[in-house]
Amino acid sequence: MSLSLFDLSGKRALITGSSQGIGFALARGLAKAGAEVILNGRDTAKLAAAAEVLRGEGATVYQLEFDATDHMVVRAAVDGFEAETGAIDILVNNAGMQHRTPLEDFPAEAFERLLQTNIASVFHVGQAVARHMIKRGAGKIINIASVQSALARPGIAPYTATKGAVTNLTKGMATDWAKHGLQCNALAPGYFDTPLNKALVDDPAFSEWLAKRTPAGRWGKVEELVGTCIFLSSAASSFVNGTTIFVDGGITASL
Repeated sequence: MSLSLFDLSGKRALITGSSQGIGFALARGLAKAGAEVILNGRDTAKLAAAAEVLRGEGATVYQLEFDATDHMVVRAAVDGFEAETGAIDILVNNAGMQHRTPLEDFPAEAFERLLQTNIASVFHVGQAVARHMIKRGAGKIINIASVQSALARPGIAPYTATKGAVTNLTKGMATDWAKHGLQCNALAPGYFDTPLNKALVDDPAFSEWLAKRTPAGRWGKVEELVGTCIFLSSAASSFVNGTTIFVDGGITASL
């Protein structure tokens, strides 16, 4: 198969929550595959620092600061970028958060924040970008799900609920928008060494448990998510729609 299928030259990708962690790694990977990248976040300084790093590596980078949980702000930012700069060909809905508390003690306000950040943002940004993609008859949407889309662990039931919802919203996006030329899929990471997982990475007992539980025997490296994201962003996945690809070292395949 020709490697040109994976070439993203001439494409422009918006990655939400991309000033650090998985989002930054995916933005860097898409840029190395030829795409122009649009970094998004709410922290101006962190966003500027991330953009500077990628520009230093030769990438074409835009900064689009907005709160992905605010529908009207998202709409204005996306519409403004499309009008002033150009098309968003690829969207990676990566913005997310975690909160760990036993379910019986889980604060209601934390539950609401998880709903807004992890699932409502996928709707808000997905809809805003898709409206432009539909007019062009083409587009790629990759929603970042999780190993918790299929599995649960103590203390994160609301997070698990939001990530399960991401996979089902992805199916809905594909069902509504495939006829307009869009491919909408989800990428579900397993346990990766990221700022979001710092408490677990720093816990020797958890890391030991994870190594035994995961067939690959280790934490994932964020760079190992890039290949799947490039595939889902490229012409190579032209007939892949509504699916969730787990990149998890085999944890969902094994008891």
